[in-house]
Amino acid sequence: MPAESTSRRSPYSRLLDKATRILAMRDHSEQELRRKLAAQPTFPGKPRAEEDPFTPEDIEKVIAWCYEHRWLDDAQFASRFIASRSRKGYGPQRIRQELQGKGIARDLSDAVMENCEIDWQEMARDIAERKFGEQLPTEWKERAKVQRYLQYRGFYMEDIQSLYSA
Repeated sequence: MPAESTSRRSPYSRLLDKATRILAMRDHSEQELRRKLAAQPTFPGKPRAEEDPFTPEDIEKVIAWCYEHRWLDDAQFASRFIASRSRKGYGPQRIRQELQGKGIARDLSDAVMENCEIDWQEMARDIAERKFGEQLPTEWKERAKVQRYLQYRGFYMEDIQSLYSA
């Protein structure tokens, strides 16, 4: 009986709660948050909840609210994402690609990349030395291994070639 007598929460209110829970876990880009908010949860074997579905207008209002309260900021997200992925040893090319996959515009990711204070050549050297030893191989076959490894990690060819030019 209590469930029937209590008033239902509006879809906007439920969506705002959902956004709060999502953003409390980690930063998200606007596109990621939109995708997660639009997803209607389904549970196998359980009937669908008798709640009103979320409308695109509700999602827009929640996104606007998140921007207004500074919970959502693509530039800040990109900056933190670059710092996080670079600490894990990924290069600029791979990070840019991942940012695009998360809905960050190319011009924004380029601007944030330029403002980050990461020396990609030095980072490539550190990663190569950790993997292959302090004396990097000079034999062609072994150099090719180093090159493939760093390319896989997302470093540009110029940064990789700088390891052997110094």
